[in-house]
Amino acid sequence: MKISIKDKIGPRCIIKEDGQKVYDAIFEPLSRGENITLDFAGVTQFASPFFNFAVGQLLKDVRENDLRRLLHIDNLNETGKLVVERVIENAAKYHGDKDYRKIVDDILEQQAKENA
Repeated sequence: MKISIKDKIGPRCIIKEDGQKVYDAIFEPLSRGENITLDFAGVTQFASPFFNFAVGQLLKDVRENDLRRLLHIDNLNETGKLVVERVIENAAKYHGDKDYRKIVDDILEQQAKENA
């Protein structure tokens, strides 16, 4: 399965809501072991919130080695590739290590209280 991100989202992939749309489109096929290609041709802007929702949350239910084997990303520049890699590494650690997850959750909860 190949998905044109520009056709599905547009040239700007920044917000979590758009990332969720990609996640919703690819989660089931990935869960069945299908290869997915996300084609970023024509995408001019991207940010980590988009990738956190599009790719990072997959690691709740998909093993990291399966994700790396099945998910292919085309036409994304080097900066984008670095962002995706960082998102995968962080999400794999977060979802795979309950002690780390608790620490991160506690920090985020404290920050939310301070910003309220």
